[in-house]
Amino acid sequence: MTNLAFSIVLTVHVLVGLGVIGLVLVQHGKGADMGAAFGSGASGSLFGSSGSANFLSRTTAVLATVFFLTSLGLSYLASNKPAAPASVMQGVQSQPAQESVPPVPATPADDSKAQSIPK
Repeated sequence: MTNLAFSIVLTVHVLVGLGVIGLVLVQHGKGADMGAAFGSGASGSLFGSSGSANFLSRTTAVLATVFFLTSLGLSYLASNKPAAPASVMQGVQSQPAQESVPPVPATPADDSKAQSIPK
């Protein structure tokens, strides 16, 4: 469950981060308004002359807030992972070995061919 939540929050974090980058690059700086006021720039835009700044800056602020919250969520999820065992054998309980093979007799039986082997 923790891995699924971490993956989902990480995916949202990356997508929101890319969205913030894109919105910041699309916005024009405050100096661009000055040029548009004197006729050197195109003052008409998709959202109107003043509406674009408000819409884009509000969307950027919302995405920045979501980015901040996902950063906190990722740090919380990463710090609360269960501790891994120090060794592979840490969780194994020791049990006495059980013999499944019968012991080999010390002396060879009369019907075996061990007697015919030359010494």
